[in-house]
Amino acid sequence: MAEYLSPGVFIEESTSGPRPIEGVSTTTAAFVGFAPSGPANTPVFIANWQQFVDTFGTIDASGRKTPFMEGAYLAQSVYAYFNNGGTRCYVVRLVPGEVTSGKKTVEAARSLQLPSRASSAVPSLNIVARGGVQSDVIVEILPATPEAKPDAPQGNQGKGKDAKGNDAKDADSGEGDGLFTMKVTRDGQTERFENVSIGKRHPRNVTEVLTKESTLITIEEVTGAGPLAERVPEVGTYVLQAATNVLTSGGEMNNQDFVGSTDGRSGIESLEIAEEVAMIAVPDLMGAYQRGLLDLDGVKAVQRALIDHCERNANRMAILDTPPDLTPQQVVKWRNVDTNFDSSYAAMYYPWVTIAGPDGRPMTVPPSGFVAGIYARTDIERGVHKAPANELVNGILRPALQISKSEQDILNPIGVNCIREFPGMGVRVWGARTLSSDARWRYVPVRRLFNFVEQSINRGTQWAVFEPNDENLWFRVRRDITNFLTGVWRDGALFGNTAREAFYVKCDAELNPADLRDRGIMQIEVALAPVKPAEFIVIRFSQHAGGGE
Repeated sequence: MAEYLSPGVFIEESTSGPRPIEGVSTTTAAFVGFAPSGPANTPVFIANWQQFVDTFGTIDASGRKTPFMEGAYLAQSVYAYFNNGGTRCYVVRLVPGEVTSGKKTVEAARSLQLPSRASSAVPSLNIVARGGVQSDVIVEILPATPEAKPDAPQGNQGKGKDAKGNDAKDADSGEGDGLFTMKVTRDGQTERFENVSIGKRHPRNVTEVLTKESTLITIEEVTGAGPLAERVPEVGTYVLQAATNVLTSGGEMNNQDFVGSTDGRSGIESLEIAEEVAMIAVPDLMGAYQRGLLDLDGVKAVQRALIDHCERNANRMAILDTPPDLTPQQVVKWRNVDTNFDSSYAAMYYPWVTIAGPDGRPMTVPPSGFVAGIYARTDIERGVHKAPANELVNGILRPALQISKSEQDILNPIGVNCIREFPGMGVRVWGARTLSSDARWRYVPVRRLFNFVEQSINRGTQWAVFEPNDENLWFRVRRDITNFLTGVWRDGALFGNTAREAFYVKCDAELNPADLRDRGIMQIEVALAPVKPAEFIVIRFSQHAGGGE
């Protein structure tokens, strides 16, 4: 209580009444896969497609930035996520070798610094390959041709005065051997630039000349001091090595590159710090399998680790792809024999989908990115309690395989959610089951509704920690949780004509006896009656004789 030591009027603010519990977001996705550039093995927040391109893209041959990478599906999946209603996600770019070797991998350089004539430790020019470093770029620095003469100084390009009033050597004065010749070779194409200079006001300034004339490289001048002749690049041959695409180069990879570690904050486990993530997809897992870098046991190990991660965090779903090109019968074997997962924190989708690739030609990709976007769209438009099924899939040409009703009859009961095309209805997700054998957790919206409620109440009751553990605290906690769940019920997420039928909250002396209070424990019991999707709608018909009653 405040002390009052002198007369006057004192204003105090007191906290009274309920503390509203805010619902947590359930629309944030996470993607783990390969991209041509960008931060590696750390979750990067992405709010839209252009931000993804800017962060993980590289310059292609046409001079445009692109995030697409041969053999990888990450870019297509992130695009599909935003195109289907997603609003924000985290992206973890994998760099194979960082986890298994225990040290950081040195990636191929994106640029090359040429040493100056004065010292190999002092850079002169920075070479940047147009179109990204997809193949080696060879740069040769040669002396200027004998007939070349430095241009006469122009205007204030000549010598000035130093602090003592003496003639000073201007770095751009053209004194000495300030010219050189550059030869650039890439993929059999050669360019030669005679008698260029790093003098900024020289008529053949190397940066300006290459910007206009070279299709292979651009130049970034390194700011430096000293005479121009000493800053000229040293004569020699230099190589800007191509980046290695592990998916196409036959490089080494194992399942640990995908799984990562919590200590190293890499791979899937790096998402431990991204608490708002509600769903995770690893589309490039199947790309690695297609390229022979992982076998099916490796794929299973990564998916098992992903499910374990989701169960441990208890607030996110694993969206699983099946291996490519499987028939429905092979998918049954993959689900029941090869993997045999049993978890309410995972859902499997089949088949792959056909889209227009970056070059405009059809290509098949895993469906997980599309499904993640539909999860987000359904949550925003209807609520987390609405099944993300019977929803249109945007941005695809067709399913890679047309699934019939009889084929889905064998897939739906084992928890494989199908993507099907219907006449006049387009392509839709036609299933909303988890991989759980427990009927209580059979449906994706039930699992995700509980995730939403649990995380919201968890965050909304943090204020109660270290409060006096008495009946007053129990009443306030009951009141706040009841108010929150009443809102959830009114949104249609809980079953019952009244709030009393839809849920109950208990926090009293019976639940918190003296021995628990002595140990600093306060228990709250919450029970919900979730609504479940109308998966099977049965309409019974019979003949009616007509006439009177």
